[in-house]
Amino acid sequence: MALRITDRDVSGVSVLDMEGRIVLGGESNALREKFKSLLSAGRKQIVLNMANVTYIDSAGLGTLVACYNNARSQGATLKLANLGAKSKEVLQIARVMPFFDIFDTDSAAVASFSAPAST
Repeated sequence: MALRITDRDVSGVSVLDMEGRIVLGGESNALREKFKSLLSAGRKQIVLNMANVTYIDSAGLGTLVACYNNARSQGATLKLANLGAKSKEVLQIARVMPFFDIFDTDSAAVASFSAPAST
């Protein structure tokens, strides 16, 4: 199944709803290109809604890390939402889970952008 990506704006936050697999090839490339286009458009607050992501391979994992690094280098923030058990497991095994802000719902991730920063 190809990765389908739809984007929406929620209170100034770009939410990418993804459905399918984040794997080597067109799927990873599609996510990379979509993410780059958001950054090019000046979007600084981005949530990846992974509720309907069914599988992530090592290339997909690399793509997520690349998106995270691209966001940081351009002063943007990337957050993940609705990670399934398998996706969480992949991030934990690869030891990249601590790099991401992860939320149970996309609405919680969006709300976190307007929450006051803790000191």
